[in-house]
Amino acid sequence: MAAITVDVNCDLGESFGAYRMGMDAEIMPYITSANIACGFHAGDPAVMRATVRLAMRHGVGIGAHPGLQDLAGFGRRAMRIDAKEAYELTLYQIGALGAFVKSEGGAMRHVKPHGALYNMAAADAAIAEGIAEAVYRIDPELMLFGLAGSELIRAAERLGLRAANEAFADRRYEADGSLTPRHLAVAVIHDAGEACAQAVGMARGGGVVTRQGTVLAVQADTICIHGDTPGALEYATALRAALESAGIGIALAGSDE
Repeated sequence: MAAITVDVNCDLGESFGAYRMGMDAEIMPYITSANIACGFHAGDPAVMRATVRLAMRHGVGIGAHPGLQDLAGFGRRAMRIDAKEAYELTLYQIGALGAFVKSEGGAMRHVKPHGALYNMAAADAAIAEGIAEAVYRIDPELMLFGLAGSELIRAAERLGLRAANEAFADRRYEADGSLTPRHLAVAVIHDAGEACAQAVGMARGGGVVTRQGTVLAVQADTICIHGDTPGALEYATALRAALESAGIGIALAGSDE
């Protein structure tokens, strides 16, 4: 049997001005891919530059993390946009982060939408198409991270982009494959042991138990942890240990292609 490998990604660079968010420096050594906020939902120029430099120092793959233009709501409130707007806001934010990556002598590897934009792209084929088109137009070699089996993955594949099916260690799933809405108390898994068991199960192809009690098959090319979640560092260290203990290799998404 071929060895199982999985990428571990984290949403980082989400501080803004005087407001500190997450534990970027502490978490970075435990992940392989960093999704860096691009200034719309979080992040600012200084934070973007610092996070790019931090990722490069640790050999972590750099990705743009574009979101809806909603600082007050942290990009987690749905907005009514069309495919053209999805294309333009994605293009703009990738370009912003790309300037910092290029100026530091690095290379961008992937793009992963944030929050409400991510969930919209998972279900809405037109929004997904707009995002995927923006990624393709900037660089067809970039990889697009999206919810496993979602419209965003399908849009990427239609355009010939490399796609990474993403699974979540610390989020509950619905029976239809979507993530449990955050307004529900059970949406986020706060127990590190439970989150690690869920991640290992998905990485091994065993699926995940949904909020409704059904078992859902989830392809896990990359597993996400959230840098803004309380106990994120505990998650990161425990997840890495759990995957390694289960004999699952940890490597950049697409590194074996």
